[in-house]
Amino acid sequence: MAAHALTQQIGVQQGQQWIEWAQWMCAKYQRTSSAVEGRNGYLSRLHHGGRGLSEPTLKVLTIIHNFDLKRADGTTAAQRLFDHCFPDLFEWIVDYMGELPVARRSSKAQEVNPLPLGLFSA
Repeated sequence: MAAHALTQQIGVQQGQQWIEWAQWMCAKYQRTSSAVEGRNGYLSRLHHGGRGLSEPTLKVLTIIHNFDLKRADGTTAAQRLFDHCFPDLFEWIVDYMGELPVARRSSKAQEVNPLPLGLFSA
Protein backbone atom coordinates (compact mmCIF):
# COMPACT_ATOMS: atom_id res chain seq x y z
CA MET A 1 0.00 0.00 0.00
CA ALA A 2 2.78 2.44 0.90
CA ALA A 3 4.43 1.83 -2.49
CA HIS A 4 1.40 3.09 -4.43
CA ALA A 5 1.96 6.41 -6.25
CA LEU A 6 -1.10 8.10 -4.69
CA THR A 7 0.00 7.11 -1.16
CA GLN A 8 3.40 8.69 -1.73
CA GLN A 9 1.80 12.02 -2.72
CA ILE A 10 0.01 12.57 0.59
CA GLY A 11 1.65 13.35 3.91
CA VAL A 12 2.03 10.89 6.78
CA GLN A 13 -0.58 12.65 8.93
CA GLN A 14 -3.14 12.75 6.11
CA GLY A 15 -2.42 9.07 5.33
CA GLN A 16 -3.03 8.16 8.97
CA GLN A 17 -6.35 10.05 8.90
CA TRP A 18 -7.44 8.07 5.84
CA ILE A 19 -6.47 4.79 7.53
CA GLU A 20 -8.44 5.71 10.66
CA TRP A 21 -11.44 6.69 8.53
CA ALA A 22 -11.28 3.35 6.65
CA GLN A 23 -11.11 1.40 9.92
CA TRP A 24 -14.07 3.35 11.29
CA MET A 25 -16.11 2.64 8.13
CA CYS A 26 -15.24 -1.06 8.25
CA ALA A 27 -16.31 -1.28 11.89
CA LYS A 28 -19.62 0.40 11.06
CA TYR A 29 -20.28 -1.97 8.18
CA GLN A 30 -19.49 -5.08 10.23
CA ARG A 31 -21.65 -3.96 13.13
CA THR A 32 -24.68 -3.14 11.02
CA SER A 33 -24.53 -6.02 8.60
CA SER A 34 -23.96 -8.78 11.15
CA ALA A 35 -27.06 -7.70 13.07
CA VAL A 36 -29.39 -8.30 10.13
CA GLU A 37 -27.85 -10.99 7.94
CA GLY A 38 -27.59 -14.74 8.18
CA ARG A 39 -27.87 -16.92 11.24
CA ASN A 40 -26.62 -14.31 13.71
CA GLY A 41 -29.16 -11.81 12.41
CA TYR A 42 -31.95 -14.34 12.83
CA LEU A 43 -30.83 -15.17 16.36
CA SER A 44 -30.46 -11.50 17.28
CA ARG A 45 -34.07 -10.83 16.23
CA LEU A 46 -35.21 -13.68 18.45
CA HIS A 47 -33.14 -12.38 21.38
CA HIS A 48 -34.56 -8.89 20.94
CA GLY A 49 -38.06 -10.35 21.08
CA GLY A 50 -37.71 -10.21 24.87
CA ARG A 51 -37.83 -13.94 25.46
CA GLY A 52 -34.23 -14.92 25.00
CA LEU A 53 -33.17 -18.37 23.83
CA SER A 54 -32.39 -21.39 25.97
CA GLU A 55 -29.26 -23.45 25.34
CA PRO A 56 -31.20 -26.40 23.83
CA THR A 57 -33.06 -24.03 21.50
CA LEU A 58 -29.75 -22.55 20.29
CA LYS A 59 -28.41 -26.06 19.62
CA VAL A 60 -31.49 -26.98 17.59
CA LEU A 61 -31.33 -23.74 15.60
CA THR A 62 -27.65 -24.42 14.86
CA ILE A 63 -28.47 -27.92 13.58
CA ILE A 64 -31.29 -26.57 11.40
CA HIS A 65 -28.99 -23.86 10.02
CA ASN A 66 -26.15 -26.26 9.22
CA PHE A 67 -28.06 -29.27 7.92
CA ASP A 68 -31.45 -28.07 6.61
CA LEU A 69 -31.28 -24.52 5.22
CA LYS A 70 -30.27 -24.65 1.58
CA ARG A 71 -28.82 -22.09 -0.80
CA ALA A 72 -30.16 -21.57 -4.31
CA ASP A 73 -27.78 -24.29 -5.55
CA GLY A 74 -29.41 -26.80 -3.14
CA THR A 75 -26.44 -27.23 -0.79
CA THR A 76 -26.40 -26.86 2.98
CA ALA A 77 -23.64 -25.31 5.10
CA ALA A 78 -22.56 -28.76 6.28
CA GLN A 79 -22.32 -30.06 2.70
CA ARG A 80 -20.15 -27.13 1.68
CA LEU A 81 -17.93 -27.42 4.75
CA PHE A 82 -17.39 -31.19 4.75
CA ASP A 83 -17.81 -31.73 0.98
CA HIS A 84 -20.14 -34.62 1.84
CA CYS A 85 -23.87 -35.17 1.30
CA PHE A 86 -25.95 -35.65 4.44
CA PRO A 87 -29.40 -37.23 4.65
CA ASP A 88 -32.45 -34.99 4.68
CA LEU A 89 -32.80 -33.66 8.24
CA PHE A 90 -36.57 -34.14 8.49
CA GLU A 91 -36.44 -37.71 7.16
CA TRP A 92 -33.58 -38.54 9.53
CA ILE A 93 -35.54 -37.23 12.52
CA VAL A 94 -38.65 -39.20 11.53
CA ASP A 95 -36.59 -42.41 11.16
CA TYR A 96 -34.87 -42.03 14.55
CA MET A 97 -37.73 -40.52 16.53
CA GLY A 98 -39.64 -43.74 17.15
CA GLU A 99 -43.27 -43.96 18.18
CA LEU A 100 -44.92 -40.95 19.71
CA PRO A 101 -45.96 -41.35 23.35
CA VAL A 102 -49.61 -41.92 24.21
CA ALA A 103 -51.41 -38.84 25.51
CA ARG A 104 -51.72 -38.58 29.29
CA ARG A 105 -55.02 -39.40 30.88
CA SER A 106 -56.70 -36.44 32.44
CA SER A 107 -56.65 -36.36 36.24
CA LYS A 108 -60.11 -34.82 36.20
CA ALA A 109 -63.12 -37.09 36.06
CA GLN A 110 -64.97 -36.80 32.79
CA GLU A 111 -68.25 -34.92 33.23
CA VAL A 112 -71.31 -36.50 31.69
CA ASN A 113 -72.92 -34.27 29.09
CA PRO A 114 -76.62 -33.96 29.96
CA LEU A 115 -77.44 -32.86 26.40
CA PRO A 116 -76.06 -35.43 24.00
CA LEU A 117 -75.85 -34.25 20.42
CA GLY A 118 -77.87 -37.19 19.11
CA LEU A 119 -81.15 -35.91 20.59
CA PHE A 120 -81.46 -32.92 18.30
CA SER A 121 -81.64 -32.96 14.55
CA ALA A 122 -79.41 -30.56 12.68
